Amino acid sequence: MHKSFHRPKTFGEILDHTFRLCKDRFKDFFLIMLIVIGPVYLLEVFLQMMTGTSFFRDMGTSGPFLDNIDSFIEENADTTIENELGTLVTNLIVLILLPIAYAAVLLAFHRLKNNETFSAGEVIKQAFSKFWSILGASVIFGLILFALIFVPIFILTILVIISIATTHPAVAIILAIVLFLGVLLAILPLSTRWSFYLGAVVFENKIPGLASSWRLSSGRTWWLVGIFIVFNLIAWIIGSIIEGVFSLVLGYSVLFAIISDIVALFTSMIIAVGYAVVYFDLRTRKEADDLRAMIDDYNSPTN
Repeated sequence: MHKSFHRPKTFGEILDHTFRLCKDRFKDFFLIMLIVIGPVYLLEVFLQMMTGTSFFRDMGTSGPFLDNIDSFIEENADTTIENELGTLVTNLIVLILLPIAYAAVLLAFHRLKNNETFSAGEVIKQAFSKFWSILGASVIFGLILFALIFVPIFILTILVIISIATTHPAVAIILAIVLFLGVLLAILPLSTRWSFYLGAVVFENKIPGLASSWRLSSGRTWWLVGIFIVFNLIAWIIGSIIEGVFSLVLGYSVLFAIISDIVALFTSMIIAVGYAVVYFDLRTRKEADDLRAMIDDYNSPTN
């Protein structure tokens, strides 16, 4: 596997390398996610128990399948304001800490690439040493994403309302679909091109790192979009299947929340490792391009 760290990879090789790493170094990468994000999920469990959520499902599960689905929907509808507030707080903390976990995975991958040993604690400590730089860059990236998503949606909503009032509803629906697809096709490449800011912050001490990310991903935009769609789709399928099964058995309970959190850590680990594989693949390609450019300059005749 060591040789695969140092050469550009195809789409399939990126996926293969990611899942091989997740399998071979599962303990290391999962431990990183568990140490950084796990305490937040423990806080969520504590808040749920404090607000009266039962640890196990109160009702029996021997009834008809459709009755279990109806019961689960009713349980979710009965969640209190305290539950929703607790979820909001924990999700906000996760958003703050997730880039730290990604940074730790990047640092771990860098050690593996250089055939060096590491522990989860070492790379986490190194990532936290850049906490404020990572947080500042992540806030800037998040604000850009917010503007890219919600400003077009706001404008799109106004246009659709005007279209409904002035034209046939079918025309408004077609217009909404076309505009939505157009916005999506604009957001995906832009957000992807800027998404490697974290590597620039961690390894180059550049804040916010957006320019470095833009240069690094040059010429690979839709390839990168496709890679991240596949990673997120795989993570979503895994999460949906596992949570769907346990939700019908456990309902809205603390135990179900614990299982959901473990699944979230696992799927986040897959995406984080995939992110690291893609980032270093881009660096390998960039370094190779720079080397070729230097050779071409050296071999070119001087005036």
